[in-house]
Amino acid sequence: MAYVVATKPGRFEVRESASTASGPRSRTLASFRELTSEVVEKVQARAAKPPTTEELTRSALKAGAPVRGPELDEAARETLRLMATGERPDPMLRRLLLDALSDEDRSDRPAASKARVSDAARAATQWAGVGVEERGKALSELLELADALPIRLRRHEIGFPRLKSA
Repeated sequence: MAYVVATKPGRFEVRESASTASGPRSRTLASFRELTSEVVEKVQARAAKPPTTEELTRSALKAGAPVRGPELDEAARETLRLMATGERPDPMLRRLLLDALSDEDRSDRPAASKARVSDAARAATQWAGVGVEERGKALSELLELADALPIRLRRHEIGFPRLKSA
């Protein structure tokens, strides 16, 4: 069973207890100042009985440890902070953000804005901000897939069936 304890001021540890012949023992799985997804992954990898993210979060909050929210929330906070200082996103990114944040039925938006974001642009949003290495890896995998597809040799061109004269 994993649990969180406060150690030094501002420091916390995730520990795991186990029963041994000599009595109960605990071992430290991770030390942290703020519970992040990386800490949770480390704990789950090292624990004999991995706790869920919810269990760790609950235990950390009970011990008084700060818990970092999801990365999406952090990015939204940073975006709002930058916009409050006068910075503005690229117009296409702005349209994509508005499109992604709007209701699925899009009934709350004027008809003119519905046509502004194409399906291709929506599909490309998953690649926004992705590094060159990851894009290159994806391209390489796509080319390997294309090489793995079987080539079927055809004697004649595909078309309508030939009608043989009688």
